[in-house]
Amino acid sequence: MKLNRNFNLLLTGQSLANIGDILYIVSVIYLIFELTGSATAAAFVPFTITGSMFISNTLTPLLMERWNLKWLLAGSQLGKTVLLIALAFFMPQLSLTNFVILFLVISLIALLDGCANPVTQSLIPLYVKNEQLLKANGLTETVTQFIQTAMWFVGSSLLIWLTATELLWITAGLFLLSSILLTRLEAVAFIPSKSKGKWHQISKGWKTVTKTPVLIRIAWMDIMETIAGTVWIAAILLVFVNDALLEDEKWWGFINGSFFLGLIGGSLFCLRFSGWIDQRLSSFIFWGAALSSLVTIFFGLNSLPVLALLLSFLVGVFSQIKNIPQQTVVQTSVPSDQLPTVYTTLGAIGTGTFGIASLLMGILADVFGIRSVFMLSGILLALVSLVAYQGRTLLWRTAQQ
Repeated sequence: MKLNRNFNLLLTGQSLANIGDILYIVSVIYLIFELTGSATAAAFVPFTITGSMFISNTLTPLLMERWNLKWLLAGSQLGKTVLLIALAFFMPQLSLTNFVILFLVISLIALLDGCANPVTQSLIPLYVKNEQLLKANGLTETVTQFIQTAMWFVGSSLLIWLTATELLWITAGLFLLSSILLTRLEAVAFIPSKSKGKWHQISKGWKTVTKTPVLIRIAWMDIMETIAGTVWIAAILLVFVNDALLEDEKWWGFINGSFFLGLIGGSLFCLRFSGWIDQRLSSFIFWGAALSSLVTIFFGLNSLPVLALLLSFLVGVFSQIKNIPQQTVVQTSVPSDQLPTVYTTLGAIGTGTFGIASLLMGILADVFGIRSVFMLSGILLALVSLVAYQGRTLLWRTAQQ
């Protein structure tokens, strides 16, 4: 697919940043576990990141009012570079007495990440023509999921030869290169509306979502799907492997990898058949959710490790077959100048829901058993498919505009 220079720069710059993000998280979790010996302390890293990103998604509209989207994105990556360099200098002095400083830096990096994500999603439709949106989203998701799949393995493997601090220096270099590439983007013709006050700017995206029927529907679908998706976090999946499949940790890695390979497969499918899917967006959103529901329930009932690999792969495939067309609907649901605040709102809903749901799913798994949460996940995805089916005409009409 031939895409323009700006999209290529955006994809390359964000891909380098995504690689850096994973290497940074691997090194930090390793350092914390090495220092404390506590799995709970290590698990607090993703909790801190989620909480900070929720705050960032809420406050990002204030920054969008002051800075051009291009410089806001490049500046966030440059800020992460500075923080990573500071963290790399600090790591040799890390101890239990100054432990809180590490989590402060983690929180600041996540605040910048929460700003970068909605800006990136908003820039894609500004750099890509409408008829190429599905292809662009498919390519972006393919690259992102490939990075997610490969870099967790690569990052943990690098710790065999490198120290965690040296890995942080590599990450800082990746962020710096990402920042340089993003500064070469063309400035977009995005002019935020004049502010009527900070609260007006913060709440603008929420008002747009609540006043746009298709976005309200998608927001509810996102909430249910996010809750359903928490069964695939590492902690719950590990319990399922041990208690339901009666296997050791290596199958935990196999199933997790199979899920991410499914995400890549679904992205490639959307990329390959983008023209066909583009005419049937609402149908793919419905069938993606419905098939994800069935496969998730089968996964929860299954006791065969090899079959679990196949089912987790299919969940990843069907998730992407739903999510990529849905992303295209969001990008065409409102004028481009409203997209940044819409994405910050949807991002805040997603991160807030994920943080709470992860905790609740863990409690439900302890109380009712690990299989029960996969049943609940399947039921929620069935409700998502029902909401998509009821709004199929609205979803199709929005995508055609």
